[in-house]
Amino acid sequence: MKNLVEPIKSKKDIEAVEKFLEKHSKRNRLIFAFGINTGLRVSDILGLNVEDVKDKNYVEIREKKTGKYKRFPLNSKLKALIKDYLKERENLYAIGDETPLFVGKKHHRLHRSQVYRFLNEACEQLGISANIGTHSMRKSFGYHFYKKFNDVALLQKILNHSSPAITLRYIGIAQDEIDNSYYNFEL
Repeated sequence: MKNLVEPIKSKKDIEAVEKFLEKHSKRNRLIFAFGINTGLRVSDILGLNVEDVKDKNYVEIREKKTGKYKRFPLNSKLKALIKDYLKERENLYAIGDETPLFVGKKHHRLHRSQVYRFLNEACEQLGISANIGTHSMRKSFGYHFYKKFNDVALLQKILNHSSPAITLRYIGIAQDEIDNSYYNFEL
């Protein structure tokens, strides 16, 4: 069986990752917060420019994988994190509207492998044993969205999946339900 990345299913673990990342890098915390609050793929997060988020209430993108247009609101948490992050960056060097939002030390757009490294380092340091990858942010968004609203059709639309079954399998709900049925069944 393939070794698939998993969502972070514990809210305490998500909070711990955020705190860990914030201690080390506002940029990394914002990337993580973007992933778990929007459900964007890491390629779409890293493709954002300053103009896409600065002083905005909504983000509008064309998804890299599907080519589909996507528009979504920024919640108050993301707005505050973006403002704080951009303020810090502007103090370090000049940034323009077309500047990539997330850059490395040489001011080039961040690569997904760098996100993979800092996410895995955080989870390893915190003792989070789930199989974590960059896609874990998107899956975590999906998992917690489903748990809160129990609306697979809406989540399917947000994630651009072709069926509810794919969405449930994607966020690990189908396996959870199978496991729970075994735990709660005795003869």
